[in-house]
Amino acid sequence: MAGRINDDDVKAVRDAVPIDAVVSEYLQLRNAGGGNLKGLCPFHDEKSPSFQVSPSKGLFHCFGCQEGGDTIAFVRKIDHLSFSEAVERLAATAGITLRYEEGGYNPSHQRGERIRLVEAHRAAAQFYSEQLAGPEAEIGRAFLAERGFDQAAAAHFGVGYSPAGWDHLTRFLRGKGFSDKELLTSGLAQESRRNPIDRFRGRLMWPIRDVSGEVVGFGARKLRDDDNGPKYLNTPETPIYKKSQVLYGIDLAKKDIAKSSRAVVVEGYTDVMACHLAGVTTAIATCGTAFGGDHIKILRRLLMDNGSARVIFTFDGDAAGQKAALRAFEDDQKFAAETYIAIAPDNMDPCDLRLAKGDEAVADLVQPRTPLFEFAIRQIVARYDLETPAGRAAALDEAAPIVARIKNVASQHEVAVQLAGILGILDTQFVVKRVAQLARWARDRGGKGPAPAQDRRRPYESEAPRPSFASGPALNLRSPAHRTERELLKLALQHPHLVSPAFDAYGIDEFTAPPYAAVRQCIQEAGGATDAPSDYLPAVMDCAPNDVVRALVTELAVEAVHARTVDEAYAGEQLVAVRRRAVDRRLLDIQGTLARLGQHGDPAQLAAVQNELWVLQQYGQALRNKGAAAL
Repeated sequence: MAGRINDDDVKAVRDAVPIDAVVSEYLQLRNAGGGNLKGLCPFHDEKSPSFQVSPSKGLFHCFGCQEGGDTIAFVRKIDHLSFSEAVERLAATAGITLRYEEGGYNPSHQRGERIRLVEAHRAAAQFYSEQLAGPEAEIGRAFLAERGFDQAAAAHFGVGYSPAGWDHLTRFLRGKGFSDKELLTSGLAQESRRNPIDRFRGRLMWPIRDVSGEVVGFGARKLRDDDNGPKYLNTPETPIYKKSQVLYGIDLAKKDIAKSSRAVVVEGYTDVMACHLAGVTTAIATCGTAFGGDHIKILRRLLMDNGSARVIFTFDGDAAGQKAALRAFEDDQKFAAETYIAIAPDNMDPCDLRLAKGDEAVADLVQPRTPLFEFAIRQIVARYDLETPAGRAAALDEAAPIVARIKNVASQHEVAVQLAGILGILDTQFVVKRVAQLARWARDRGGKGPAPAQDRRRPYESEAPRPSFASGPALNLRSPAHRTERELLKLALQHPHLVSPAFDAYGIDEFTAPPYAAVRQCIQEAGGATDAPSDYLPAVMDCAPNDVVRALVTELAVEAVHARTVDEAYAGEQLVAVRRRAVDRRLLDIQGTLARLGQHGDPAQLAAVQNELWVLQQYGQALRNKGAAAL
C-alpha cells in the first residue's frame, strides 16, 4: 500500500486550491452576502439554494442536508473518492508533488482506482486524437468534413480515431504502465480468448467528459460497412462512467449555461458540435440514453433553476423524436425552468440544418418556440377526432391528467385554459374544474403536493430532534438562549479575534444546547480562539468527536452572522448575553440551595452560599451596566 500523505502537503493542497473554484466546476454559485456564495446543493434535490460556500474559510455547508467540510471533503463526496484520491486529484490541479510518510513518492500503480481510470481515459483520448491525423483515419476525416467540421473543430472537441487493429490502444496503455485489469475495468478494453483487446476499433471517437472536464468515457461512430457493430457504441457502465449521469459537451457549455440561464438539449455528438460552432454554446446531449432525472439534476445546479431559466429540447420531428419529447415532459416538473421544444423545418437535426442553411438557421432554431407542455398535449390530442363530441371528451380524458401533474397552481390553471382552446371546448371552466379535481385526487392518493407551511422551516427551527450530539434538548432557534449561543460560536469560528480572549474563559456549561457545548469543547481542545493560527478551523474540526459535530462546526463556520456590522461591539453583546444567562441560571440554583438549607442549615455552608449569591448579583449588575467591559 502507498504510505500516508505528508500532513504539510495535505495542508498545502487545502490552501492552494480555492474551494469556490472547485465547487464552481459542478454548480453555479451566486453571492449570498457576507463574503459567502450559494447554489443548489449537489448532494440532495432542492428547489431553492441552501448550499453555501465560504471562500475565505475554505468551507462549504448545506443547510438542507447538513453536508459540509473543506475542499477535500467536497471532492471526496462529489466524486466518490477516498481521502488520498481526493488529495491527489487536487494536488495535480495545483501542481503540488505529494510526499508519503512510508515508501517515498507514490508510484502510479498504488494510486486510487478512480484516478487510475481517469488517467487511462486521458491517455486514450490523446492517443485517439493523434491517430485522426494518420492515413488510416482518412475515412474519419471525410466523415467530419461531409458534416461541416474541419480539423480545428475536431481538435476543439477532442474528436479522434481508433485504429482498426485488435490491440493498438491496449499495447499503448500497457506501455504507460496500466494493467490489464485496469484496462478491462475502464471499458477501454474487453476480454478475448487470450489477452484483452481494444473495445473500439476503426471508429470515429468522441471523448465524453464529466462536468469537471475529466474524460470518463467515449462515444464511437461506425465508419465502415464491414463493421457489424451498432452505429454508435458507447463506453459500458464503469466505476467512473454512468450514462444516466453524464451529458456530452457539459464541460464546454457549463459556464455559458450558468451565465445565460439557458440550456439546449440536442440528440447527438455532431449536433452539439454544430450548435457550438454556430454560436449556441449552451448545447449538450445525452450519451445513448433518454434524458432523465439525473441529467436534470446536473442542469438544475448550473441553471440555479430560477423561473427565468430556459431549457430547449431539439428532438427530431419524427416518431422517435416525438416519443423522446413526451418522455422529457414526464420529468418537466422537476425543473423550475421553463421548458420548450424546437423542431427544425423538414425535421432536420442541428447538424443537417447547419449544412443546409448555415449557422444563423441553427441559432434561430433554438430560440424558444413551443412550450414543452403544449407540444406534449398537442401530440396526445392529435390522436383524436376533435370534430366530434366523443373525440373531444376522449382527448380531454387523456390530456387532463397530464395538466393536473403541474405542481404550480397558477400554471396549472393557465395550461388548463389553453387545453380547452386546443380541444375546442367552449366551456373553459369545465376543463379547469376537471383538471383541478384530478389534481386533488392525485394528492389524496399520496401524490406529493406543495410542502405545508409548517414544514418549510430552516434547519434547527423544528421542535423535532435532529440526530443528537449529546443528550439534552433539541436545538430551537426560537429560544433566545440558543440563538445567542449560536451567534457567539459563529463569531468564535469566523472572527476569533473579536471575541478573544474573553471567549476562552467561558465554560462548556455556559452553552445550554448540547450540540453547542460540543462545539465549544472542540474549540477549547484546539487551543482556543485567542491568537488563532491559520489552520484554526481544520484544527477545530479535527477535535470533533464524530461526523455530526464536525458537520455542525462547518455549518457554523459558513453561516452568515446576523448583523449588518460585525465588529467588537456586536461580539461584546453576544458575549455578555451568554454570560448573563449563565449567571442568571446559577443565581436560580443558589436561591434553590438557600431555600433547601432554610434557617437550620449549617451556618458555615449557609454563609458561603449567601456570599456566592451576593458576588453573582454584583457581577450580574455589572454586566447589565457596563456590558463587555465587565467580562
